[in-house]
Amino acid sequence: MRPSVQVALFGGSFNPPHVGHLLAAHYVRATLGVDEVWFMPTFVHPFRKATVSFEHRVRMCELMGQDATGWMKTSKVESEVGKDGRTVDTLEFLRERHPEHRFSLIIGSDILKDLPHWKDFDRIERMVRVVVLNRAGHPAEGTVGPPLAIVSSTDIRERLARGELPSDLVPRVVLDYAREHHLYGL
Repeated sequence: MRPSVQVALFGGSFNPPHVGHLLAAHYVRATLGVDEVWFMPTFVHPFRKATVSFEHRVRMCELMGQDATGWMKTSKVESEVGKDGRTVDTLEFLRERHPEHRFSLIIGSDILKDLPHWKDFDRIERMVRVVVLNRAGHPAEGTVGPPLAIVSSTDIRERLARGELPSDLVPRVVLDYAREHHLYGL
């Protein structure tokens, strides 16, 4: 029998992906004993946030993880589930498709305030290990690790709208891709 693969799932809009996501993925792999970290861009955002196309966000995540020797991956699973973007549905789908994997769900402490609006969060906690990362500026009990980088996709989009290039917050390959495809006003 093959040993199970430990996979940390890291969902979000990734609009655009940034160094905070990259640092979180490295931290999770280095400290939580996982074999892989999968970025899972939302296909249909359950809270209806406006984003650039799913395909662009997937590609930017793939580019961001290309130097990680295969352990940092990007999953299109949310486009395959065929439901309304609820995490519980995605987890059920993944567990059926990959019964040999053991999943953890990585969320930032900034998300804790939204959990009462999540569908069946108690079921999520029974299905997977939920790990809450300490996101800088959002202190909360029960988080793991030091406060991670103060960076948000919203701030990055605002800086881009003002004509500022956030090269200190977004991996160069992501900015190059966004520029090539005229995303975020580039």
